[in-house]
Amino acid sequence: MFTGIITDVGTVTAVERRNDVNRITIDSAYDPATIAIGASIACAGVCLTVISLNPKAEGGTYFDVEAAPETLALTEVAHWDEGTRINLERSLRLGDELGGHMVSGHIDGLATIVEREDLGETTRFVFEVPHAYARFIATKGSVALDGTSLTVNWVEGDRFSVLLIPHTLHEDVTTWGKRQVGDRVHLEIDQMARYVARLTEAA
Repeated sequence: MFTGIITDVGTVTAVERRNDVNRITIDSAYDPATIAIGASIACAGVCLTVISLNPKAEGGTYFDVEAAPETLALTEVAHWDEGTRINLERSLRLGDELGGHMVSGHIDGLATIVEREDLGETTRFVFEVPHAYARFIATKGSVALDGTSLTVNWVEGDRFSVLLIPHTLHEDVTTWGKRQVGDRVHLEIDQMARYVARLTEAA
């Protein structure tokens, strides 16, 4: 489980495409002593398993993950290449502060940026999502986009908006500052919204 609070921005340094699996090497500032082989790291919101570590002499580490066929088919991971920057979050531990909301790292689909409005210090993004997921998104509710826990400002049909503060837009904090109209990002709907909808349907 994750919280949607980004703790590092990693950079893809290599992608090995073999048969139906991509092995991806990511450069991060994480202390390798705190990462176990088999640990889960949310990479742009996608829960991936660490399969190897290569500590850097100057601090931080390279870590490798593997993306299976379903991940490659349903997410933007298949398009990652050398130089791609991605939001990272370590998995939640018991006792950690839940600063965002409960995020599983299991992507529901892709949201497309249809508007970007820079408002001085802040930036408003408007997204369009597949119709099947729109009903799970509510004004003032939570949504995870590229692994970032964000609050929904408004919802109109299959579109919704979020407003990002300067801290979130900073390139050392997340990848959001470089996002533009037409970009597709990973969408994970709020688990509570999913369960409420399911219970309502059952009733």
